[in-house]
Amino acid sequence: MVLDRSISRFGKDFTFYYAGYWRDMPSTEGVTVVIYEQVYPQSGTLLWVEMNQKRIYQTYFGRRYNDVKQMAEQAVLLSINELANIQASKMLGESVDDQ
Repeated sequence: MVLDRSISRFGKDFTFYYAGYWRDMPSTEGVTVVIYEQVYPQSGTLLWVEMNQKRIYQTYFGRRYNDVKQMAEQAVLLSINELANIQASKMLGESVDDQ
C-alpha cells in the first residue's frame, strides 16, 4: 500500500511515478509505504519515503524544474533493497525491529 502525504505538484508527480513502479513489484503485500513532503515556501520541498515506518529515501526539490521521474526511480531502487531485507527477515524468522 502506498499512502500519499504530499501536497505540491512535484510531490504528487513523484507519488504518481513511484506508485506506478510499486504496483509492478511482486511480494509487496503487508508492506506500507508512505510518501511525506514538507514545503519550504522560499526554497523548495523536502520529500521522503518511509517503508514500514523506516525512512529509506529523502530528496530535495527546488522551486524550478526537477527530474521527478528519475528521483522516483531512485526511490524505487532503494525500496526494492529494503523490501528484500524485509522478506529475508521474514524467512529467517527475525523481527524487523531487530535490525
